[in-house]
Amino acid sequence: MSSSLYDWFWSDRFWLPENVSWADLEHPPPGVEYPRLRHILYAFPLAVGVFLLRQLFERLVAKPCAHILQIQAGVPRRAQSNAVLERLYQSKACPDSRQLDGLSKQLDWDVRKIQRWFRVRRNQDRPSTQKKFCESMWRFTFYLAIFIYAIRYLWVSPWMWDTRQCWYNYPFQPQTPGQYNHYVAELAFYWSLMFSQFTDIKRKDFLIMLVHHLATIVLITFSYANNMLRAGTMVMCLHDASDIFLEAAKLANYAKYQRLCDGLFVVFSISFFITRLVFFPFWIVSSVLFESWEIVGPYQAWWLFNGLLLVLQTLHIIWFYLISRIAVKAIFKGKVSKDDRSDIESSSDEEVHSSSSKNPGQSLKPKDGSRTANLNGDTHEH
Repeated sequence: MSSSLYDWFWSDRFWLPENVSWADLEHPPPGVEYPRLRHILYAFPLAVGVFLLRQLFERLVAKPCAHILQIQAGVPRRAQSNAVLERLYQSKACPDSRQLDGLSKQLDWDVRKIQRWFRVRRNQDRPSTQKKFCESMWRFTFYLAIFIYAIRYLWVSPWMWDTRQCWYNYPFQPQTPGQYNHYVAELAFYWSLMFSQFTDIKRKDFLIMLVHHLATIVLITFSYANNMLRAGTMVMCLHDASDIFLEAAKLANYAKYQRLCDGLFVVFSISFFITRLVFFPFWIVSSVLFESWEIVGPYQAWWLFNGLLLVLQTLHIIWFYLISRIAVKAIFKGKVSKDDRSDIESSSDEEVHSSSSKNPGQSLKPKDGSRTANLNGDTHEH
């Protein structure tokens, strides 16, 4: 049963062009290696290693850097112990007015006191600046390292400058060590992100990122299996290029180098636009859509790959809309404002409202430290 299901899933007619079978790829010429699915399975144990390496990196490298930059973990103020409020908090962190009135009668507390308890309790779960700094430093290090590795071998690859060579003699194209290492490293990294996404800082685009990671993993795995390595490595390299500047901007923000943060974020916005809204659709996607159709011809998996690439392009457009809003504020207001994708709550709105209620005639002036941006978003990713 399992064997027949496996044969059905990996059908030659679905995954490979016409008149090509998996058996044809099992016996390459002497000195030539074709991709085989079992080779990419090494990414699973490697993903666990990447996850553990991240823990060591954050503890031994990122945290000491945070201390040098005087980024402290901070101990949040703890809410008063109350079993009734804690039980409701676990199911609903922001109770509505009806629940607040009911709690006020049950506990004989003022409504404002209950609101303050929930605000303090929510702040307990907020990640510290140091935690966000360590997370961004890990991503920055990986994106920079893998981009440098990829661009070194892609620069001398003829298909980078002539994308039609991605499809000549396809799928009988030899695999290079650089392509294999690049694929395994990227796949292990994205599997590690799937593990850590449920423990990392939660953001409003959690579901979008989940779809993005799944689409990326599927693209990497299946493009490796049917030897779309030439186009695949260029896709991954393009995505890593702009993420380097995003993570660098976030590091500058957490270290309170505001001007550097603003400049890096503008550079990130420009690089994101060039790589993901210009190069990606008009260089990579057009090659997979049109050049492969002309040289190889469409087959069933061809529609799958192009569909996934278009899903990624749709996500790029959504993200660029959010990014451009922040970049415009950085250019015209002189600072990067709060990332619309961040799901981290600030108590400032409630405090301003409370202060205004107590002293309606008093003007509220921001402190000097309020210029520090809340650049808490994430793109990864890819």
